[in-house]
Amino acid sequence: MTDSPALKGDAADVIIIGGGIIGAACADELASRGLHVLVLDCQRPAATAAGMGHLVVLDHSEAELALGEYSVRAWRELATQMPEDCAMRTNGTMWLACNEEEMAEAERKQVALSAYGLSCQLLTGAELARAEPSLRPGLLGALKVSGDGILYAPNAARWLLQRQGQRITRRQAEAVELQGNRVRLASGEWLQAPAVVLASGIYARELCPDLPLQAKKGHLLITDRYPAQITHTLVELGYVTSAHKGNGPSVAFNVQQRPTGQLFVGSSRQFDNHDPDIDAAMLGRMLRRAMDFLPGLGEMNGIRSWTGFRSASSDGQPLIGEHPHQPGLWLAVGHEGLGVTTAPGTAHLLAAQMLRTQPPLDLQPYLPQRFIGAHAHA
Repeated sequence: MTDSPALKGDAADVIIIGGGIIGAACADELASRGLHVLVLDCQRPAATAAGMGHLVVLDHSEAELALGEYSVRAWRELATQMPEDCAMRTNGTMWLACNEEEMAEAERKQVALSAYGLSCQLLTGAELARAEPSLRPGLLGALKVSGDGILYAPNAARWLLQRQGQRITRRQAEAVELQGNRVRLASGEWLQAPAVVLASGIYARELCPDLPLQAKKGHLLITDRYPAQITHTLVELGYVTSAHKGNGPSVAFNVQQRPTGQLFVGSSRQFDNHDPDIDAAMLGRMLRRAMDFLPGLGEMNGIRSWTGFRSASSDGQPLIGEHPHQPGLWLAVGHEGLGVTTAPGTAHLLAAQMLRTQPPLDLQPYLPQRFIGAHAHA
């Protein structure tokens, strides 16, 4: 990466720390509103490159549902402009029910999502078998959410950083210290701008230790290319009813077929594990769970597996807004596994606050004050 001749160092209106999907979306949105943006990217391993790129609306809370629905709709609006290598597809999510408890969860989920205008359809076991014949027989049913999709996030981030032209400058540099709207680089150089945005995922606490963020390690595997096996992204409802609750290690069935024909297999979750190496036992447990639902997976070649780290806040919602005790420092962190999904919504909420325009959603559930202000007061 090189500096653009149109913008040097602290001539930027906004400095963004982090070149992943959140930083890229924020840069694109702010630049589209006429600001000059400098993006600092030290190219450390990021969740953007490690994740599945599943654009999914979840409903664990009203705030999560609102931000997810708004953001997935924004991605669909962007899809007509995106290059093919972003691999954006609206393939829908099929939430799979194994038993009566999970079918009840599917029915509850349908009511919640339908209230936001999402297209949802309950399927019987027979209808599910016809829609996805590669699944094992005997599943009780499913909820089909038609508007969800998939995206190749690294290319989408790259595109977002390019499409506003010289209003966005990218610089390969590591930020090592923050003081409000001032940033010190590893080289010793200080940069300053009217606003600094911290969007560096799991690395954000290195620069801002008071952030209530926890690392959650996950494993993924991708197969060789095969003829179409599945049509939708397939996720077990155990993902929300039991498998990913609590603080212990867990796995859940989550598989999508990429446009290349490769099957993308997840998911696992380990708390406060900062070891980037593959945990063979956890990977094996995840794959056995996947084969419980998709037996044919055992006959396929897995060509690569890897890990990544989700950055989670303690209430599950991202922190979007100005740091209460560091004027000029803005936060866009704590998205856990929904960073790709909620990137455009995050960018729009941040820009609305920064430029004092009408936000598209209620800001309160995402403001940093719900954590940092309370901790400082205590």
